[in-house]
Amino acid sequence: MNDQTSGLRNGDQNHKNPIELFSQWLEMAEKSEPNDPSAMTLATVDKDGMPNARMVLMRRWDERGIVFFTNFESQKGEELLANPKAAASFHWKSLRKCVRFRGEVEVISDEEAEDYFQSRARGSRIGAWASKQSRELESRFALEKEVAIFAAKFGVGEIPRPEYWSGFRLKPLSIEFWNDGKFRLHDRQRFDRKAVGDDWNVSRLYP
Repeated sequence: MNDQTSGLRNGDQNHKNPIELFSQWLEMAEKSEPNDPSAMTLATVDKDGMPNARMVLMRRWDERGIVFFTNFESQKGEELLANPKAAASFHWKSLRKCVRFRGEVEVISDEEAEDYFQSRARGSRIGAWASKQSRELESRFALEKEVAIFAAKFGVGEIPRPEYWSGFRLKPLSIEFWNDGKFRLHDRQRFDRKAVGDDWNVSRLYP
């Protein structure tokens, strides 16, 4: 194994800011992962406490947390609006690294949502109107018909952002960095805080 996969390096172990460390690992993943280094598993719970997990793309991140976008009327949208807490996990197989986030969730500002929506490919913006996300679909043809209807409606003009389409920010209370080790003696380092804005506490965990 090379220096990136053999364990937490000294620089990683001495890091005080988990978002900076996450940014460094993500930068490495962007160079080594063949597809979607920003893909993460997002876990939520429904009204009965039953968990749901799915893959989504993280689109933005900063000191406030990590941001993803969705239809508020989708399963994950409804669950997050009802219970604004979530967990997310990144796995970069090429690096043998994982990062786990747990924390509170908030809806991002309209300005942030609008800025990202208008940066999307035109087909993706039309798709946001055409797809009744997570609801039952009678046939592929029905979806393609909706796409054609909205493509004709908007023509070559501006495509507005649907009111039900926006983003969530996961504001972490816990971030864990996992690095593969020989004989399954992995390196685990966790950053915890009691509330958003507090200083981070750092600990190491048994594998």
